[in-house]
Amino acid sequence: MSQSALPLDDNAPWYKHLTSYHWFVFIVASLAWLFDCLDQQLFLLARNSAMKALLPEGSDAIKYGGYATSIFVAGWATGGLIFGSVGDRIGRAKTLTLTVLIYSVCTGLSAFSKGWVDFATYRFMTGLGVGGVFGLAVALVADTLPDRSRTGALGTLQALSAVGNVTAGLVSMYMGSLESSKAIEPGTAWKYMFLVGALPAFLCVFIQIRLKEPEKWVRAREAGKAAGVKFGSYSALLGDVRWRKNALLGMLLCVAGVIGLWGIGFFSPELVGDVIQRSLEAKGVAADKIVGEKTFWIGVNSIVQNIGAFFGMLLFTKFAQSLGRKKAFAWAYVAALVSTVGYFQLFNGRGDIWMSAIMGGCQLALFAGFAIYLPELFPTSLRSTGTSFCYNVGRFVAASGPFTLGSLQAALKAGATTPEAKLEAFRNACSYMSVIFVIGLIALMFMPETKGRPMPED
Repeated sequence: MSQSALPLDDNAPWYKHLTSYHWFVFIVASLAWLFDCLDQQLFLLARNSAMKALLPEGSDAIKYGGYATSIFVAGWATGGLIFGSVGDRIGRAKTLTLTVLIYSVCTGLSAFSKGWVDFATYRFMTGLGVGGVFGLAVALVADTLPDRSRTGALGTLQALSAVGNVTAGLVSMYMGSLESSKAIEPGTAWKYMFLVGALPAFLCVFIQIRLKEPEKWVRAREAGKAAGVKFGSYSALLGDVRWRKNALLGMLLCVAGVIGLWGIGFFSPELVGDVIQRSLEAKGVAADKIVGEKTFWIGVNSIVQNIGAFFGMLLFTKFAQSLGRKKAFAWAYVAALVSTVGYFQLFNGRGDIWMSAIMGGCQLALFAGFAIYLPELFPTSLRSTGTSFCYNVGRFVAASGPFTLGSLQAALKAGATTPEAKLEAFRNACSYMSVIFVIGLIALMFMPETKGRPMPED
C-alpha cells in the first residue's frame, strides 16, 4: 500500500497531495486525538458534579476538583513520557492502539467510582493513555504524509480536537435536560457522561486492522540498527546539545500553554456555573431545576468555547504558514493573555457567553502551534519522544496549576463572607495566573524558525 504523494503542483492545497492511504492515516490519527479530547472535556464538565456526589457533605468540591485535575494531568505527563519513547522504539501505530484503549476503558470505569480516592485513581490511569496519544498521532502524521502537506494536516488534526470537545458539550447539555425532566436522577449525569467516554475503545479495532508503521520510520529504524542509533532514548534526546536545547525550550513553550489552559481556562465551567446559579436563584427558579439548568449552560459554554477554539487553531495554522512559526506563536500568546484576563473579569451572565469563544480561540490556537512546530524540532529516531517530552514534561509543572489557583483563590478570599466576594476572589486568582503566558513569549525568543525547512534527521 503506497504512502507516496500524488504528483501535483506545490501550490495546491495540502489535502490535494494525499493518497487514499494518507487520508486513512490522517483520519485515524485525528479520531484518536479527537476522542482523547472528548474524554478530557467530559471530565472537565462532569468534575464538579462528581466531586459533590463522591465527597462527604460540606467538602470543597472546587478544591478537590482541582486535586483530581492535577492527578489527571500528572498521569498525562507520565503516560506521555512512557508512550512517546515506546512509540519511537516499537512503532507509532502499535503504541497508539494501546493508548486509545487505556484512556477509553479507564474513563468508563470512572463512572463506577464510590469515593474520591478510586475516582482519582481512574483519572490517573486515564491520564496515562491520554498523555501518549498526542505525540504518537502527531509523529504518525508527520512521518507518513508528504512534507508539503504536513503543516496543514497537523494544524487541522489539532483543530478537529475541538469537535471532540463540542461533542462533550452536547453530551453535557443532553444529560442536563434529562436531569431537569427527571428522566435520570438529578446529580447522576456525570456517571453517564463517563460511560460515553468509553466508546472510543472501538477505534482500536480499526487501528489494528489496517494502520501500518510509516515507511520513513521503518527505513530509519533499519538504518539505525546498523549504525547504532538509539531510538526513543532520553539520553540521546538530552545528551546531544542540538536536541537538548530544542527539548528544554519546547518544554517551556508548552508549559505556558498547558498551564494557561488546564490551570485557568478549563476552570471556566466553575465560573459559568456559579454565575448562572446566582442568576437563576435571583429569578426564584426552584432548587431542583437549577441543577439541570447549570449542567445545560456549562455544556453551552463548552460548545461555544470550543467552536472558538476550532477557528482559532485553523487561523494559527494559516499564520504559521504565512508569517512563520515564531511570529504566529508571539501573536497567539499575547492574545491568550488578554482574552483570559478579560473573560474572568468581565463574564457576568448568559449574554456574555460569546466571550468563551474568544478565550477558547486564543488559548487553543497555541496547541495547533505545538502540533505543527514540535515535530519539526527532532529527528525521526526521537520525533515521538521529543514531541512528547515537550508536550508532557511540562504537565508535571502544569499539574501544580490547579493547586496554585486554589491556593491563590484561598488567599484572596480570606475573610470574604459573601458569595460575591468569594466569586471575585476566583476571578482575580485566574487573572493573576494568566501571566504564565509571558513564559511562552520568553522561551520563543531563543527557539529556531522552522518554516520552509526540512525536518531534521540524525
